[in-house]
Amino acid sequence: MKDSSKKNPVDIYLNLVLLTILLVWSFYIVQPFVTLIVWSIIVAVSLYPIYQKLIKLTKGKKKGLVTSLFIIVLLALILTPTINLTSSLIDSGKELVEGFEAGTLKVPPPKADVKEWPFVGEKLHAAWTRASHDLENFIVTYKDELESSLSWFVGSFAGLIGSVALALFSLIFAGVFMLNADSGFKTGVQFINRLREGKGEDFMVMCTNTIRSVVKGILLVAVIQSVLAYIGFILIDLPAASVFAILVLIFAIIQLPPLIAMIPAIAIVFSYADSTPAIIFTVYSIIVSMSDSFLKPILLGKGLETPMLVILIGALGGMMLQGILGLFIGPVVLAIAYNLYNYWLTGVEVESGHSKASDAGSSGT
Repeated sequence: MKDSSKKNPVDIYLNLVLLTILLVWSFYIVQPFVTLIVWSIIVAVSLYPIYQKLIKLTKGKKKGLVTSLFIIVLLALILTPTINLTSSLIDSGKELVEGFEAGTLKVPPPKADVKEWPFVGEKLHAAWTRASHDLENFIVTYKDELESSLSWFVGSFAGLIGSVALALFSLIFAGVFMLNADSGFKTGVQFINRLREGKGEDFMVMCTNTIRSVVKGILLVAVIQSVLAYIGFILIDLPAASVFAILVLIFAIIQLPPLIAMIPAIAIVFSYADSTPAIIFTVYSIIVSMSDSFLKPILLGKGLETPMLVILIGALGGMMLQGILGLFIGPVVLAIAYNLYNYWLTGVEVESGHSKASDAGSSGT
């Protein structure tokens, strides 16, 4: 008599094939939303301590309303500067086109100091002088280069707007995750316990702490530095201030001195501004570049345990894969992967500044 408890190998094989097909199919269905979901989780985990304080202030009453207002305020903080930047670029573009068509568009001649800029000084001065004397002929001569630069700018701006739109949707999803934080954390613990029994809470706490460490110690500091730099650029009337601010943000995230991105801005300022404001701007730029040395201890406390090389690879790889949004997601995802690998390799639990109980209650997802 056959043992009915033993399954036929063919049945097992067919079950695995069907399960694989189902998983692969499901992945392709969800794939367009993976970035959105991952970014939403990062945002939710990062903002949850602030959200939890708001809930405590309202004594847990009308939790849904508080969550909605919290997300609306955050959406407004993103939408307002985005709308202002877009309107400013559209207005500037209209003015350029109208001025060129009317023949009133003029390019001011460069100062002699431009020639002394390293590497590009002489060529830039010659091209600039030519544009100031005969703009129409300059455009005809450098038509291909100008079209290429314009296409790059339009493509970059479109990508930036796409990233902003994705960030807005991520905030809405993050609000839903924060509203259901306890159940989300328990589900994550249960899922990991199925993979490694008894390790679910350790892994969830470690992921939570890693996300918050990277966001506060790297991303938030980079955002603060870029905002401070942008304020200085605006006050000194620097052309393309937003472009230089984005460069400062990128350099700060990949852990290179933001001053590297600000040196060209300083050189441009010295080419058109008086010595005193230019020197003040230079000192201000140095202070902004060095501000991470005291911002990180304030925001991070005990310091970031993830190696800077992991952050650098995560930022650069994320940016190449997903554009400006990947610049933020990449370091967080790679830092989590590194800590999980380290945990698996050594079997030593990653230290955290909070107890498991407190982390479980403030995980955010």
